[in-house]
Amino acid sequence: MDQIIIKTESDAPAPLFIDPPIPEYMEKTYHWAYINPAIVSWLDRGLIVWAILWGNSERLMKSAFRDIEPGGNVLQAAYVYGDFSPRLARHVGSEGRLDVIDVVPLQVENCRARLKGIPRTNVRLADAAQPGGGPYNSVCCYFLLHEMPYQKKIDVIKGLLDSVVPGGKVVFMDYHKPVRFHPLKGIMGLIWRKLEPYALDLLEVEIKTLADRDEFFTWTKETFFGGLYQKVVATRRSI
Repeated sequence: MDQIIIKTESDAPAPLFIDPPIPEYMEKTYHWAYINPAIVSWLDRGLIVWAILWGNSERLMKSAFRDIEPGGNVLQAAYVYGDFSPRLARHVGSEGRLDVIDVVPLQVENCRARLKGIPRTNVRLADAAQPGGGPYNSVCCYFLLHEMPYQKKIDVIKGLLDSVVPGGKVVFMDYHKPVRFHPLKGIMGLIWRKLEPYALDLLEVEIKTLADRDEFFTWTKETFFGGLYQKVVATRRSI
């Protein structure tokens, strides 16, 4: 009699995880800023970040960290130039864990170098719309949304919101429509149109309205520097 072999679930092959490709919009619009190694090495400096944010980098970073509770499982949704990631790792502390994801291999390498020697940190290649690795107590999305087309913004916001536990927070820090007579309104408009075309969405649309998750989250919003920057915090309601 032939032997009958019944395969159990444990016999099934492990799922294959395929690295996400670099999005086409990044290749076209942001190759110079995130994919070209020569320029990336020049941009990845604290002083450059300080200048790009008109001297507000320290203030915005500290504000973002205030809504991330130390000791938790934390996701950073993309690598951030300068010392943002090491400082976030220290804020999370030795009792917590920091995951950093990015869709560009070069940015993953940069972040690993920045976090070298810092325990309980992990950097991996992933798309923020499907971050995996959760659930998380906190997620930090720091100046990422303005670099994405409209539908991609929606996908990323939903992906990050779905990654937090009840009571957890997703912190979005990004550009915002400045007040009418802001002294930098003209030059920022030029920068957005020439270098950051997807940022214009955030001047007209609230991050909350892109989420379609009102029944699960409570929302707060704060603006900085004459409305040029915003912090939006989504807290998942406990069931």
